[in-house]
Amino acid sequence: MAEKVHKVGLKRESGYLYFIDKQGDISRALMARGGKKGGKSLKVEKVGINKESGYLYFIDKQGDISRSIMSRGGKKKKSKSLKKTIKKNLTKNIVKNSIKKNRK
Repeated sequence: MAEKVHKVGLKRESGYLYFIDKQGDISRALMARGGKKGGKSLKVEKVGINKESGYLYFIDKQGDISRSIMSRGGKKKKSKSLKKTIKKNLTKNIVKNSIKKNRK
């Protein structure tokens, strides 16, 4: 769910990529098309937004600056300590099973 941060009402031109730069202003760059390289970025609107971490800032359909919470997808990694304990348990079970087989 997106929330509006700042109302700008920007009118976009086709062929340009619009984004919020590091200073919190709106910039645009010419999009690369058919072997042609893209252009350098130009500031379109000075806004000066302070970005908070954990949010994705973008220009919505109305030309205003909005933000939404970043979704962190992907597969969760197992912690190293958990991997070590699993490995220890496996080796213990293998040793126990081999001892039992030798006794019989």
